[in-house]
Amino acid sequence: MSTSETSPSRSGSASREQKRLVPNPFLHVDSNRIYNPLTDRTLTAADPAWAELRSFLDSSSQIPADPSLESDGWIVAEGDLSRQHRLKVVSLETMTACNQKCYFCPVSLQPREDATMAAELFTRIVAELGRYRSTLEGVFLQSYNEPTLDRRFVEHCRALFEAKLPVAVLSNGSGFTPAKVDALLEDGPLRYLCINLSTLDRERYRQERGEDHLNGVLRNLDYMKNRAVAEEMRIVVLGKGDDDHDRDFAAIRERFAGSRFAVDRHLVMDRAGWLDVGLRPPQPHVRLAGCDNLGSRPLQHLHITPTGKCVLCCEDYDENYVVGDLTSATISEVLAGDDLSRMRRWTYGIEEAPDDFICRNCVFARTR
Repeated sequence: MSTSETSPSRSGSASREQKRLVPNPFLHVDSNRIYNPLTDRTLTAADPAWAELRSFLDSSSQIPADPSLESDGWIVAEGDLSRQHRLKVVSLETMTACNQKCYFCPVSLQPREDATMAAELFTRIVAELGRYRSTLEGVFLQSYNEPTLDRRFVEHCRALFEAKLPVAVLSNGSGFTPAKVDALLEDGPLRYLCINLSTLDRERYRQERGEDHLNGVLRNLDYMKNRAVAEEMRIVVLGKGDDDHDRDFAAIRERFAGSRFAVDRHLVMDRAGWLDVGLRPPQPHVRLAGCDNLGSRPLQHLHITPTGKCVLCCEDYDENYVVGDLTSATISEVLAGDDLSRMRRWTYGIEEAPDDFICRNCVFARTR
């Protein structure tokens, strides 16, 4: 069994009749699918176990006859599962600097103090991430920064390549020069590369991002667009869902048609209430039931700041929900620690979260 995940609760040799079996409290239950973020498995109506699990979820009155529902973690012996996790995505922010002030990002209103991760801490984190290699899908050198500004960017990527970890980069493209592309082609490729490009209109680009970087960004993208710098290469066109957004998406998709870049259209969101722009819940959520933000943030993600703090979610710009400190603890200790366990219970409604808990104002929160 991988050390990066914890099996759903078993009770050893106890018979099924001697223990109280309940639905796994971390399941994402929808009308057409049931997803278990602890095993990363999905059931649909096409699966033989679907009908029996649905019946048990609806009534919990009779133990299902199919033993695989328990062995596969869909139903579990009653108890606390909140220290379990399946690490899929790590945000490893090595410094705080960003060279843009995008309207859809808190950096535009409240830039952070400069901070850079110590080389020794980065090296130790990379070494510890090796034990989660079997489930990791991406180690992102990004959060609210522009990772290519770090003079050690290529060095960091190489260290992750050498550790056989899946390197992922989100970038505005301004610092992703041909020299960096060539270096990554020599040692990589990246597992995933995503460029945030919202318009081809130079004046609107400057207004929306606070900097006149568009021409340089396009030169960099033109250099890399037909080179295999990453296994998966995407351009995300962020916008407000209006006519400008539609036109920008069409223009960018046409410009990069036939290249290695797939082009996606995404709506901006308000960062769980931090911004006054973007998607938001109509009112604060009352009954929380999980997280749909690229899987499950509390169960599958780890967000590490340059100072080694771990926060619950990337939406927590102010770092109000610190779940650990890697200058004094290991990754495994943080993932199974009291703070993150408690916030998993809050996020999934196992325990009542505070009225001002971040998930209550997030568009990605699941509710009952």
